[in-house]
Amino acid sequence: MSQQAAPTREALVAAARISIRRGSKSFASASRLISRPVRERVWMLYAWCRACDDLADAQDHGGTLGDQSGADQRLAEIRRLTTLALAGRPTGHDAFDCLGVVAAECGITAVHTNDVIAGFALDTAGWRPASEQDMLAYCYHVAGAVGVLMALVMGVARDEVDTLNRACDLGIAFQLGNIARDIAEDHAAGRIYLPADWLAEHGIAPDDLMAPRHRDALVAMVARLCAMARRYEASARVGAARLPLRSQWSVLAAAGIYGAIARKVAARRARAWDARVTTSKPEKLGFLIGAGARAAGTTWLGIAPGEAEPVPYPRGVLARAVSRV
Repeated sequence: MSQQAAPTREALVAAARISIRRGSKSFASASRLISRPVRERVWMLYAWCRACDDLADAQDHGGTLGDQSGADQRLAEIRRLTTLALAGRPTGHDAFDCLGVVAAECGITAVHTNDVIAGFALDTAGWRPASEQDMLAYCYHVAGAVGVLMALVMGVARDEVDTLNRACDLGIAFQLGNIARDIAEDHAAGRIYLPADWLAEHGIAPDDLMAPRHRDALVAMVARLCAMARRYEASARVGAARLPLRSQWSVLAAAGIYGAIARKVAARRARAWDARVTTSKPEKLGFLIGAGARAAGTTWLGIAPGEAEPVPYPRGVLARAVSRV
């Protein structure tokens, strides 16, 4: 039997565009600011990330967690398809074929993809963070490592370590905002990403996290979480200033849109989980305009962002902080 031919690059780009539009309107909007060659690669990388996330959680472009039985088998399938893609072989799955194209074009290796897959493995194992470092290591695997991949796709060289570290910091900032926003939803699904030692400081048993009597303590912990997200975001903005104009514009727009999630959660305090926190279309437009102005100022006028406070734990520490499962 002859081997199935891989889809054309054009077909994969089209499929990836549909995926990002379904999975994240905010990322889709920000990606339109990038030059076309980079934009296509961003779409294809997103498609792989989205497909892995959906396979791991039995979802279809996000939403409510599906039936979690068979999680180990789904994780094994993610690893199998990713290995095929990195070897340049057809996978029978558009999103993984997208990874194969991007990996060949941008020098992405199994070292990079394994760091992302390690995050899905933690969720599959029912892992919970014991400490702040554990929580940030989880954020590294599920989002910071994706930030590194996105930087590679945008043309950052593998030896530009500080810039890659700051791309990682942006992913971590995004994930901290997601944790803050989704605490109630995650808790209902049996997942807790706040560190166990934070809960212990407030005398909260994990199963009782969302009890009304603990709301003041929860607000305090989330304020701490969101302050941490701001530090990682500020570090990332320094790295973004080194990118070409259009890539910088896109990254800064995404930073504004997703950074607003953590800021809104912190501002709403005890009401933060009454309804899902989002950014409106006018707010997104404002972030797009503001990001464009900052990118232009950096590129054309040499107005660089001020140096940011060091982040609590850098990429090199977080990549080794949690044992692989």
